[in-house]
Order: sequence, then C-alpha cells, then structure tokens
Amino acid sequence: MYKITLFFICFLSHSFIYAQEKPNIIHIVGDDIGWDDYASFGSAYYKTPQIDRLASEGVRLTHFYAPHSTCTPSRAAFMTGRVAPRVNDRTGLGVLFPTATNGLDSAKEITFVKILQQQHYKTALFGKWHLGHLPQFLPAAHGFDEYLGIPYPNDHGPERLGNTGSRQYPPIPLIHNTEKIKELHNNDLAEAPALFVREACKYIAQRVKNKEPFYLQYSNIETHTPWFVPKGFDGDKADAYADAVQYFDRSVGIILNQVKQLGIENNTIIIFHADNGPLVVRYDELENCYGKYATVDTAKKHVLRDGKYQDKFEGGERVAAIVKWPGKIPAGKTVQEMIAGTDWFTTLLQLTGNTVPKDRVIDGKNVMPLLTGASTVPVRNTYYAFSPFGNLEGIRYNNWKLVMIKNANKNQPLLFNLKTDPGESTDLSVQYPNIVKSLLALAPQALDAIKNNYPLNEMNNFDF
Repeated sequence: MYKITLFFICFLSHSFIYAQEKPNIIHIVGDDIGWDDYASFGSAYYKTPQIDRLASEGVRLTHFYAPHSTCTPSRAAFMTGRVAPRVNDRTGLGVLFPTATNGLDSAKEITFVKILQQQHYKTALFGKWHLGHLPQFLPAAHGFDEYLGIPYPNDHGPERLGNTGSRQYPPIPLIHNTEKIKELHNNDLAEAPALFVREACKYIAQRVKNKEPFYLQYSNIETHTPWFVPKGFDGDKADAYADAVQYFDRSVGIILNQVKQLGIENNTIIIFHADNGPLVVRYDELENCYGKYATVDTAKKHVLRDGKYQDKFEGGERVAAIVKWPGKIPAGKTVQEMIAGTDWFTTLLQLTGNTVPKDRVIDGKNVMPLLTGASTVPVRNTYYAFSPFGNLEGIRYNNWKLVMIKNANKNQPLLFNLKTDPGESTDLSVQYPNIVKSLLALAPQALDAIKNNYPLNEMNNFDF
C-alpha cells in the first residue's frame, strides 16, 4: 500500500511539474495596422512606448507576412497553418459579413488552439473573431474555452451603407462563448476595448492562480474602422487613427505589466503582429458613416506600398511582428528572414510537444530556431501571395519580388528588388527579363499545389 501511495504521489508531482513547464502563450493580434505604425519600426507619426518596449525585450520580425491582406482569410490561415485558398477543403474564405452563412468549418479544419486545448491548455479569446458569426463557427467550435468579443468588425453595423442602413446589418453583438449578451452601438464600441483588456488580464490572473498553462489571444478592435476609443483617451482631435494606435499600445502595456506582476514572464511567450496592413485610401462609404473616425490621412506616407484589400504589394500582407520569451529569445534581436503567419501553427505545436497533423497539407514552418538564434538557416526563401480564393498575386524569392500586374511597356509582370527598393517604386522587369522568366515559371507549380492539394515548392535555387 505504501509503495502504491508513494508511486501515486510521485506520478502526480511529475505531472504537476510537467504542466508548469508548458509555456503560457499570449497572442496579440492587431487589426489593420501598418508595418511602420510603431516607433520601433520607424513610425514618424505615432508614439508607441509599450510596443517599443516589447520590441526591445524580444525579437523584431521585419519580414513577417500576415497570410492575407484582409481579416477573415488572414486569421483563417494563421489559425490553421494553411494558406487561405486551402481552407474549408479548398473553397477558401473571403471577408465575412453579418449576412454570411459560412465560416471556418471545424469539420474540415483544425486550429492549433484546438490541439492545445486537447493537451490540457486553457484557452481564451478576447476581442474580434471574424471567422463566422453563427454558433457552429464561433471560437468554442475551434478550441476556445472562453470567448468574449465581437464576431466581425466594428464597422459591420446597421449604419452601413453610407449611414442609410441600406445593407440592413443588425446591431453588432457582444458574444460570450456562444450567447449574445448585448447589442453594441457606437458608444458601446468605444468602451469595448477597455472591457476586452480588463477581461484578458483577469483571465491571466485566474490561470496563474489555478496553476494552469494557457493560450490567450487578445484581438483588438479599435484600430479597425471606426477608430473609436474609450472616453478620455481621444486626445488627438485631428487624427482618430492616432488615438486608436496609441490606445492599442496602452492595452499592450497593461498586458505586459500583468504578466510581469504575476511573475510569469520567463514562462510566457508573447507573439505580436497585425492581421494585415492598414487602410491607406479614403472610402466615401466609411466616411459617410463615421466621419473623422474613418477618414484616412493620405498625407501620411508608409514605407511599404499600398495597404489592406490587395495582396500584390508589400503593404497589404507584410506587417510588423515581435516575439518575446525571456531566457529563450535574445532581447533586442532582429530577424530579417521571411516568416509567415501560417508558421505560428507549426511553431506553437512543436514548442508545446504536440504533433503537427499529417492528414492535411500544413504550410507553416517551425521558426523557433530562427527566433532563439539556434539556427540562421531561413525556413523559406520563396513566398507566394495568394488571394483568398487562389489567384496568385505575387511571388517573392529572397529579395526579388514579382507582382502579377502587367508592365505598361512589356506584356510581363512587374519586378522589384526589395533590398534596395522596399517601397516597390522602380520596376526592373525590363532590365532583368531572365529573373522575371524564372520567377514566373514558379507560378504554375504554386497554382497546381493549391488545386491538387500538395505542398508549395518554397525552396528553389536560382543564380541571382
């Protein structure tokens, strides 16, 4: 009896220690934010001391690609590790509106969160979801124990179209798990960011108290139009987007401070990035609805070309990313190799000792060796930019970028050197026709990989 009891105690002790060694994961997903909208990534317009602090304490990923240039396909891709044209058995997901009857299908896709949940992680999401608003598509179906947020963007309310309501959208619901608990109108939406960050911090504290490893996704809403922030924080009367970025920065700081105060910094990996690039052109419909809270200041220029709603140029998909894990990832490090949003799937599963599914094509790679400095070998030298439904919009090989728009002088795509021309301002296709030809030859292979469901050919060796 003594031996059995002792064995049982030892078994429980070993299980407890193992559970505590599992790293906590905090995943901060910004909404519609530019690569250079933070001071630590070169912003000349916005003060972001908390995000800059995160960057100084972790690693900056300067060539990180959100999988797509709009919310739904980007989020579907990084949650499943699969580029969006593969999602839902290759039917793809475009931007989902309140009238949509589809979403991320749990019968066809598995998220890394679902796998973490199955391995005894506690899981939660606070903020925006945007992968389907019907009950069968909400976070609970994809591995989240706890959800408090909105199921689609804050500009999908009844005021659209043009403040006439002609799209006939219902009020935006605040959902807890699968139940609508409130209808959010504009004043409510302005206060929602404060609610979400408070609940995120409460959740972290409860998990620490219970000694439970956790995955928390904090998905902000205020940097998506309309740029509403809580009363008292709308200090820049001329630039509502500036207020939104700075409030988001404040929220990041609150989460960082919570982690520090609870003493879990060394066992918590924090991942930070946006779902796609910023709004860079003016839209009459949004301005008619929200006035200055959706009026883009086009005088403010970005380093990268264009923004959300297009996958051809860098400004749509390439966003700033930061990863912090004290003692594991060197502080102040910069990684310039190409990393994709789909890589979180594979990285987080392998980091936590889980097996990556073998019954489907997974596009994500394990980037942890790059982040820690254990390896300097890139996980890819080729990146394919797809539209959500499978059109190939661009191909990047090392520093060369082929954009699928016809050159005005020759009937061929545009070519840019991102090392010397990150803003894609000078087309080099005429000067380097052999590079165009070589990269263009990759297009049929990539399209076949999606159509026939096999891995993308990402590693090619060219003499340039």
